[in-house]
Amino acid sequence: MQKTDISTLIELLKVMKQLRHPTAGCEWDRRQTFETLIPYTLEETYEVFDAIKRKDIEQLKNELGDLLYQIIFYAEIADEQHQFNFYDICAAIKQKLIRRHPTIFHPQLSSSTAIKWEQQKHQERMAKNQHSVLDDIPLTLPALMRAEKIQTRCASVGFDWTQIAPVIDKVKEELQEVMEEINQPNIDQEKLTEEVGDLLFATVNLSRHLGQKAETTLQQANQKFEQRFRQLETMITRQYGNLQNATLEQMEDAWQQIKLMEKIEKDQKGC
Repeated sequence: MQKTDISTLIELLKVMKQLRHPTAGCEWDRRQTFETLIPYTLEETYEVFDAIKRKDIEQLKNELGDLLYQIIFYAEIADEQHQFNFYDICAAIKQKLIRRHPTIFHPQLSSSTAIKWEQQKHQERMAKNQHSVLDDIPLTLPALMRAEKIQTRCASVGFDWTQIAPVIDKVKEELQEVMEEINQPNIDQEKLTEEVGDLLFATVNLSRHLGQKAETTLQQANQKFEQRFRQLETMITRQYGNLQNATLEQMEDAWQQIKLMEKIEKDQKGC
């Protein structure tokens, strides 16, 4: 692990300036704007997540570097437009962290007198003349993350259940409404979309109340399903040649065998 100082960061910022140089820089880098960088930033963010999930520390180091490149890219564009620079970004987040952790940086304050994190954020939004606690939730967030963010904001001002039972009841209620629409002689697809959406939103709320992150929880479920299905493909191919030759019942039987093998393996590890 390298030990370094601020000079490394300064050199990195100089590299970015060179890439953006109007005559001697990189043509691609010079063309970029805040807007054109968005898909690259999203891609790099998800590649960081992937490296973490795979526990690939070397790759994580590289992906974090790519993500840092995105940040200094935005900072350089802003600096060129005389809006802010990289050091302004650092100063802003430093001040925000100190402001939102008063008992850490101001030990003389007791936890009872310190402003809670969400309350502090609410005050910051009010200072920016935001009329709703929901005003600055990005529209571009993945739907599950945005649903959870909306619910958390509402909870910060007391609009939330304090017990788990009504949260579960709401999921059941929304599921029942989906079933009622499905059982109509002529299904209204627009209405069905609305009801399924309500069910998903209620499920995210249940996840939040259980202390789970809906986005990462679903990612884990996707990964588990994909792992099992790949095993199913192998098993069915060995027995029947390909998936098309097998019936749904045969595939379901293979699926249950895979789940049973997972359980046995888990039990053995627990011994």
